[in-house]
Amino acid sequence: MIFYFSGTGNTKWAAEQLALSTGDVLRYIPEELAKGELEYSLQEGERLGFCFPTHGWQPPRIVREFIRKATFHSVSYLYALTTCGDNMGHAMRILNKELGKQGLHTDAAFAVVMPESNVCFSFLHLDTPERERQKIAAAQEQIRHICEVVNQKQRGIEDLVKGAIPYTYTYVIGGYYNKHLITDKHFWVDEDACILCGLCARLCPVNDIEGAPPQWRHNGSCTNCLACYHHCPKHAIHWGKMKRGQYVLSISNSLSKTK
Repeated sequence: MIFYFSGTGNTKWAAEQLALSTGDVLRYIPEELAKGELEYSLQEGERLGFCFPTHGWQPPRIVREFIRKATFHSVSYLYALTTCGDNMGHAMRILNKELGKQGLHTDAAFAVVMPESNVCFSFLHLDTPERERQKIAAAQEQIRHICEVVNQKQRGIEDLVKGAIPYTYTYVIGGYYNKHLITDKHFWVDEDACILCGLCARLCPVNDIEGAPPQWRHNGSCTNCLACYHHCPKHAIHWGKMKRGQYVLSISNSLSKTK
């Protein structure tokens, strides 16, 4: 069983590669939360995997909420994979703290560097097309190795990219980010550019958007995954005062399937 969350497609791609390689069932965390039936019994020898993007050097709130609410039976091997723009700080430490409340801990943990998608910090910038290609090529090689490790159920593996100052990233900068910037209050729409397609509302993992032009509900559910921002076909959705570019992982990135 592989549980995943993804905004721009980076983590979804990684989770799909693991599912193709292992044959394990892929489950989308927002859909699981919507069902409300969060009790899972694993088959004998079945792996349990979590795949998520790093949000402000921490696991996304929706992933942490899912783990707190879910119950897992007969777990014999557990691994986690996070995607990040450059590094993930102590995100995996926080994940394991949540898992530990259920007596669980990762047997293997991975971080896969993918193209940057965070547009909420002035000091973070989207990658150039060339840098995107370099990151994706490296990620393809890494995911093949990760699939081997997971298929063989290797334990004690930590293939992480914590960065130079992981504590500061996660608990200082990331603490501010996750406390103050995980909100829909900074999103706005250029109604002259909006084509009323409704894609943003359909893609929102927490049903936080309604209408066309879009209106955010401001009910505290937003995960700030930026799916609405990056997927908008006319770039009519913006975040804050900065006008930055868009990034979505697509077939045009020439990603091949991992065998």
